[in-house]
Amino acid sequence: MTAPDVHSDVLPRCGWATSAPDYVVYHDEEWGRPLRGERNLFERMSLEAFQSGLSWLVILRKRTNFRAAFADFEPATVAAFGEVDRERLLADAGIVRNRAKIDATIANARAVLELDRPLDELLWSFAPERHVRPATLADVPATSPESTAMAKELKRRGFRFVGPTTAYALMQATGLVDDHVATCFRSMPD
Repeated sequence: MTAPDVHSDVLPRCGWATSAPDYVVYHDEEWGRPLRGERNLFERMSLEAFQSGLSWLVILRKRTNFRAAFADFEPATVAAFGEVDRERLLADAGIVRNRAKIDATIANARAVLELDRPLDELLWSFAPERHVRPATLADVPATSPESTAMAKELKRRGFRFVGPTTAYALMQATGLVDDHVATCFRSMPD
């Protein structure tokens, strides 16, 4: 799909989504939509961890490279990565070359394989029963009691780079919470 011209598009969106065509497409087609499946959720978890301290736009623009570098985020394949793969990833200018985040992604793939229930079942167990959409961007929290509990449980299970803020961003991105602001067209009933 071709990214829309952010200056000619008249749909009301969340304020963060209007600064770049990449954001518009991500906001309109992915962000906040319920996501299931081990590989899909492992990818999003990994990308959210790589985003920590960076702009999400950097990650979006490198997403294709991340998928190629991390075997399309297939947990069993990534879990088998060794030192040669680590060095390959550290040399790959197409991704974020951060050793701690690369090591966390490999460790998290291994943690996925060790789970006693599917990753999506685990993550979705932290979706709040009731969530009020924010009126404005200022009303969007950085964390929630559910994201704090999710982060604690993931860490207990051996996951890394999954603090409460990263867990909340994951919850937003995968539709566990719907943080489209009240005036956003995505908040409107179909």
